[in-house]
Amino acid sequence: MSIRFHKMQGLGNDFVVIDARNQAFFALLNFVVSVCDRRLGVGCDQFVLLEAPTLPGADVRVRFFNPDGSEAGACGNASRCVAALLGNAPVLQTAAGLLPSFVTPDGAIGVDMGAPKLDWRDVPLAGATDTLSLPLPGAPAACSMGNPHATFFDGVTDIERLGPLLEHDALFPERANIGFVERRSRDAIRLRVWERGAGLTPACGSGACAAVVNGVRKGLLARRCAVEMDGGSLFIEWREVDDHVLMTGPATHVFEGMWPT
Repeated sequence: MSIRFHKMQGLGNDFVVIDARNQAFFALLNFVVSVCDRRLGVGCDQFVLLEAPTLPGADVRVRFFNPDGSEAGACGNASRCVAALLGNAPVLQTAAGLLPSFVTPDGAIGVDMGAPKLDWRDVPLAGATDTLSLPLPGAPAACSMGNPHATFFDGVTDIERLGPLLEHDALFPERANIGFVERRSRDAIRLRVWERGAGLTPACGSGACAAVVNGVRKGLLARRCAVEMDGGSLFIEWREVDDHVLMTGPATHVFEGMWPT
């Protein structure tokens, strides 16, 4: 028996997508880890599983898995890739809620990531803490975009060493994605993200959203901001009218194949 899969990428942030709505499949830990392996498998930053929706208004249920097999609550670039794969601007059911997608006039794929969660309980943090100024060197800000993020704005560059240490800091009981921002103007930043369970990736959609949200909260950024990452740029808007964060950018179908089970 073989399982059909799609390889997708958004700004070099790459994903293996399996549509379980039209073929029998169970997301087993060993299977996910094997497929994500870049030497022995297909290779990807995250494994994405599509299932029949269980909530009214949703077109598809989307689950995200890290290369270590742990399940993530949300992934912005993966959500945009799913929207591009399915077409017709689907509404995605995720652990973070319903995420409507859209296509811009110039063909970019967008997702409404919903409102950020700013309370320490929602990030979550280990105890009552001001999420605008965490008790860590550099006083990063934290929020949840369906998964926990902490963003530094002090120009830290030693990401390969600091990333894993901060990801596993006791302040983050569910670990955290760690963003490092270089500000270029109020509406343009350079961002690198150490993703929990995945490490340093070319791009991180939810990390880009979190960086803009945290930058606005600190008075450093405008609500509409271009975010340049190693793999390319996303455009993020944190709307005042409903507190929702919109993310737009490219998404590409790379190839499809069959994986033996």
